[in-house]
Amino acid sequence: MLMLSSHQRFVGRPLLLRSPGESDEALARRLYTAPFGLLSHDDQADPCFNYANLVAQQLFERSWDELVAMPSRLSAEAPERAERDRFLARVAAHGYIDDYAGIRVASSGRRFRILRATVWNLVDAAGRQIGQAAAIPAWEPLA
Repeated sequence: MLMLSSHQRFVGRPLLLRSPGESDEALARRLYTAPFGLLSHDDQADPCFNYANLVAQQLFERSWDELVAMPSRLSAEAPERAERDRFLARVAAHGYIDDYAGIRVASSGRRFRILRATVWNLVDAAGRQIGQAAAIPAWEPLA
């Protein structure tokens, strides 16, 4: 629910519309099986993923347990990490961006480009930033 409320707060539109009478649990299940990638990481000095829906797990070729234990910087190859750090700083400063594109690597070494991703800050009820999330609507394989 934190990803949904933070997305609405920063981006100004819902990430996923709640059906009339839909419970939080049912909405969370729909997010987990949504047709787009969805990831989040914490706000530690070396942030670790703490959520990955099924599409994200498939993109990165990692199970839930593998992804949520992984520092998010490892989702990018070493040469791409400086660019990743710059864009995350931009998100932190502005609340969100909705035009992110970047190269990522799956566990097999397969590379893919994320296209048109929205990345936003996650804030708790007290307004403290506690991480960042990303919705990945499109991607393409790289040779």
